[in-house]
Amino acid sequence: MNIYTRTGDAGQTGVIGGRVDKDDVRVEAYGSVDELNCFVGQAIALLDRERSGDMHADLLQIQQELFDCGSDLALSKKELRPFKTVAAMAGSLEQIIDKYDGETPDIARFILPGGSPASAALHVCRSVCRRAERRVVTLAKVQEVNPAVQQYLNRLSDLFFTMARAANHREGVTDTEYERSANVFRQST
Repeated sequence: MNIYTRTGDAGQTGVIGGRVDKDDVRVEAYGSVDELNCFVGQAIALLDRERSGDMHADLLQIQQELFDCGSDLALSKKELRPFKTVAAMAGSLEQIIDKYDGETPDIARFILPGGSPASAALHVCRSVCRRAERRVVTLAKVQEVNPAVQQYLNRLSDLFFTMARAANHREGVTDTEYERSANVFRQST
């Protein structure tokens, strides 16, 4: 099998159900999810497996789920097959968020992205995830989209933030607060 097909040389690509221009909003949306998946792979590569085997496993699962999201976004006609991304997937992310959030000290102010290499990579994942979510919102304004994908990405950016903080904490690196931030986070009780 050849990896090149030459079918995209004229600026079009295949989606599930037809062909569209490579700069179509649908391609932008699933392309952003694909880019996010690559950054998740980079974050996995930067994790200390001994200290963060659970994060490694969680991120591998997220990569699988991001493929599901991308597949749903590439589906131009809903009747061609059922969606792969379901609302329960966002609920599962909430449980993981709570787990990592429980490891970290409370924060009151915004924090600067960075710290350990793994934390910095997870902050990049958070930012790219938010862009992917914006692309899905744009797509949903003009074409039908699986709403579970948007919900999943919204929750996933929260998870990346929490994981980035947990990665720093596990490495003994203190988060750096944004100095001119007001107190924007409520303290846990």
